[in-house]
Amino acid sequence: MADVNFEIGAPTVLGPLLASFGVLVAVRVRQGRPGWTGGQAVTRLLAAGYAAGVLALTLFPIVVTYGKYANQMPWTNQINLIPVPSPDPSIVANVILTVPLGMLLPLMSARAGSKGRVTALTAVVSLSIELTQLLMYIVCNNARLTDVTDLVVNTLGGLIGYVVLHRAARVPALARLLHTLALPGSAFATRGPVAPRPADATAANS
Repeated sequence: MADVNFEIGAPTVLGPLLASFGVLVAVRVRQGRPGWTGGQAVTRLLAAGYAAGVLALTLFPIVVTYGKYANQMPWTNQINLIPVPSPDPSIVANVILTVPLGMLLPLMSARAGSKGRVTALTAVVSLSIELTQLLMYIVCNNARLTDVTDLVVNTLGGLIGYVVLHRAARVPALARLLHTLALPGSAFATRGPVAPRPADATAANS
């Protein structure tokens, strides 16, 4: 096999995809397509930007190596099946990474209607990333570690995001904003508007 060593950067792949999605959103906003205007368009753009950011951090750059440049470690050595709590700053970073996901899911998906479902969906997303990293190592010799610790802390981040979203929804002004961002048919949209607190009702009647 020939000696190969090259790198694919995130902008090369994700840049055109983001640009294409931005054009799609602009066209559908102009058409007045239901679910693609106002705050809902903002949600879709935020979700696309977030997804691109996560992919850029977890899968890119893609380093392809063969021959004398290839990593010679067996792919089984790239799997860490035992969660290891540690003061490593990357643990905190991996929690923070999926907090936005826990907030976006109820605003976008009908399946994210409970704490348990958001936690499970976050775990599926994190597991997909970890397995993709392993596949990239097998195919491209791209040195990425598939770590159960990352799966655990990513899932925790999604749960925290869900809790933050629902705490924010207790504030009527924030709840109204969130409902403008929620996509039609999403778990958050089907909750309906938040009733005003007694203090707000008294003020409205005075």
